[in-house]
Amino acid sequence: MSKYVSFVFKNYYFDPNTGLLDLVYGYDDVLEFHETYKFNFKFQAYDEAILDRAIQLLFFLAGVSYYKLYLSPNIKVDKGKIDQQFGLFLNKTYQKGLGEFFYVNSLDPNSQISFPVNSPDFQALELSNLSGQLIGLGGGKDSLLSVEVLRDLQKVATWSLNHQTKLQPLVDQVGLNHFWVERTWDPLIMQLNQQDALNGHIPISAIFAATGVIVAILSGYREVIVSNESSASEPSLLYEGVAINHQYSKSLEFEKDFQTILTVLFGDSVAYYSLLRPFSELRIAEFFASFFDKYSPYFSSCNRAFTLHQDHLFWCGQCPKCAFVFLILTPFIERLKLEKLWHGHNLLLDDSVKPTYLKLLGIEGDKPLDCVGEVKEARTAMRLATNIYPELKQYHFDIPPDYDYKAWHEHAMPQAMYDLLKSRFGNL
Repeated sequence: MSKYVSFVFKNYYFDPNTGLLDLVYGYDDVLEFHETYKFNFKFQAYDEAILDRAIQLLFFLAGVSYYKLYLSPNIKVDKGKIDQQFGLFLNKTYQKGLGEFFYVNSLDPNSQISFPVNSPDFQALELSNLSGQLIGLGGGKDSLLSVEVLRDLQKVATWSLNHQTKLQPLVDQVGLNHFWVERTWDPLIMQLNQQDALNGHIPISAIFAATGVIVAILSGYREVIVSNESSASEPSLLYEGVAINHQYSKSLEFEKDFQTILTVLFGDSVAYYSLLRPFSELRIAEFFASFFDKYSPYFSSCNRAFTLHQDHLFWCGQCPKCAFVFLILTPFIERLKLEKLWHGHNLLLDDSVKPTYLKLLGIEGDKPLDCVGEVKEARTAMRLATNIYPELKQYHFDIPPDYDYKAWHEHAMPQAMYDLLKSRFGNL
């Protein structure tokens, strides 16, 4: 039982002169948190009412970082509007997005989360001055493939959240207009985590999505593009009968829900979708191989590179993400070039990484709680890698006979973008 009665969405304030957004949360009248976003670029003309709606979207989604600390039974809204449909979206996103958090903390994954409805049904606020594609740049191969597919369109830019020092060399190599956003968590979180507060995974990609909408409105872009693959929709494990997906806010289910809410808020003015949804991770790796030499000194998909206090990107060589990326790139990248990313280290031949591969292949234990692909595509990649390294025959597994890593999957992107992908990759 929570030590606090209510989690409170207290206030938010945006200063257009400094580009600083302050989000204020609290527990009862006891705790108060401030999370800030600094939008470090020149703004285009925007409608204040529309920007306010986008800020509220972020305000309610970003609150999950603080709500999870004590899971108060009541949610109170001092500022901001929630209609019935928006409330149901928030309930579901918190519920499913905190699935891993419930699992890690041995909590009931069916615990009900209920946002209060304090507004009649919204009327969409339309705006007409947005155009072009805004690609979220995360530092890894997926967003870089999206960049290379779209870079020749009339109006394309990239944006990123935090890690400017680490990402600047990659941004320079990409060479497109780029928008920086700096997010700062309230340091009180760390103090409370060392005391009695709960900790664990949140639906961080939902927060990225909402931040991207604000960037789009402030910069004059219409389409907020992410690079989530089909594999992101696969659950990581079952817990008390509930499917737990580490990547829930990267899933097709969330993407469609978020699209629905954007329509409620903005009509057809703002779009959000994943460009790579039709593809498996293994297929994306195959496509990215054409651009590997261009980006190999600059990119990283290792999560530790974004959490440790470093001033550059790197590959740790021990985490599930490194193990998986090494595996899926092995069939398509020359050995010495690939090993160079890990300073000459070959993860597939390292016995210390073997337990991770056993999980990735679904041989022992659950799939790692990380942004990794499906078991069947990991097995397919390992089967392809065995042609290069015969010693990998030590891994014994079956692959569904109807599985084809090159197959095209369901998506939620505009038809024009799907047609563009088909023209680019349909015959490969």
